[in-house]
Amino acid sequence: MKEYVKCAKEMLDFIERSPSCFHVIENIKNHLTEEGFQELKENQEWRLSWGRGYFVIRNDSSLMAFRLPAAGEALGFHIVAAHSDSPSFKLKETPEMKVEERYVKLNTEKYGGMILSTWLDRALSVAGRIAVYDDKTGSVETRPVNIDKDLLVIPNLAVHMNREINKGAEYNPQTDMLPLYAECGEGKGRNSLLRKLAKAAGVKAENILGQDLFLYVREKGRIIGENGEFVLSPKLDDLQCVYAAVKAFGESAPLDYINVCAIFDNEEVGSGTGQGADSTFLEDTLRRIAKGLPESGSRYLQWVADSFMISADNAHAVHPNHPEKADPTNRPYLNGGIVVKYHGGQKYTTDAASGAYLKGLCRQAQVPYQTYANRSDILGGSTLGNISVSHVSLSSVDIGLPQLAMHSAVETAGVKDTAYAVKLFRTFFSA
Repeated sequence: MKEYVKCAKEMLDFIERSPSCFHVIENIKNHLTEEGFQELKENQEWRLSWGRGYFVIRNDSSLMAFRLPAAGEALGFHIVAAHSDSPSFKLKETPEMKVEERYVKLNTEKYGGMILSTWLDRALSVAGRIAVYDDKTGSVETRPVNIDKDLLVIPNLAVHMNREINKGAEYNPQTDMLPLYAECGEGKGRNSLLRKLAKAAGVKAENILGQDLFLYVREKGRIIGENGEFVLSPKLDDLQCVYAAVKAFGESAPLDYINVCAIFDNEEVGSGTGQGADSTFLEDTLRRIAKGLPESGSRYLQWVADSFMISADNAHAVHPNHPEKADPTNRPYLNGGIVVKYHGGQKYTTDAASGAYLKGLCRQAQVPYQTYANRSDILGGSTLGNISVSHVSLSSVDIGLPQLAMHSAVETAGVKDTAYAVKLFRTFFSA
């Protein structure tokens, strides 16, 4: 049990240090750099060496890391994909709004499919990235920013003013879900937030020319349950899989395949961006790996034909209060191990061959697995796998780790399952 708890606590620490997708990538970048990986730039030529590790970042929010076999040859690519973003509220431009000259609230909009009510009455803050003008060079650079304090709250309307609240409520994002920021007063409600961002980033407020900012829950992740068997945390979808993929990737030395750890942004809003799974990022990276290695460019299509991708995005566990919502025969549980996802409409890429390969990997890694399918009368969500393979045609399987309350501000998972994923990915990357 100590091994599971240790891994879960490390995962929770990673989540705490990652209040936005930009911080996720910054943390991975710092970790890879410390491990000796070399950063590449998309606007520069790549000259690669066998046995080395590299990574490339797009839009500050997506990352491709890869490690080349030392033997000087490869059969293909072994890819694990996950996503850096989570449902949240995104701040609009000029977000500060005065209310009756007494309060200041912030104007936001939904990012992803959220359970809105779970964001009420919690301590929140703001994190993301800013674009800063450099007075000396006349150029603009981006950098992550986090106002590391209990800053905001979205207050509920009292039951006395909404007597029907416990019979079910529909929340309007523009009227019900805007966070309270400050009292009105001198210097407040007029670029006050901008000044806080500037102070947090160590820049001049007037030099901040752009922003991608999100609310995040200040509650720290923790281990709960009678015997410490559960994990309670924000952003388990999908930072639990991100952490497991990055950890296993860094601990594995490839033998016959080029290992790739792909972390995409914007999965929660459909992946249709320049840095999402529906972009050219994966294909561009794989082609440039082949082109950057001596005498290997012509083997790219051969490599793709012998490649495999694990698309890792968390899965729905059977809910203790609503077991009827789960499929009758495919019923994952917390701490039950890797969840292999199936879907007749191809929302998931798993088929007989790729599912069998994944189950064989689980046997080798000595970790349990379970299967998931939607109830046939309940529409499920999509993920990274089928979007990615529409750009790079390779064999793929969709998996996840079982969790409850997906897309809530705070979610629940099993304490053992992160370690199971690390073992699985390590086995895959070591092949």
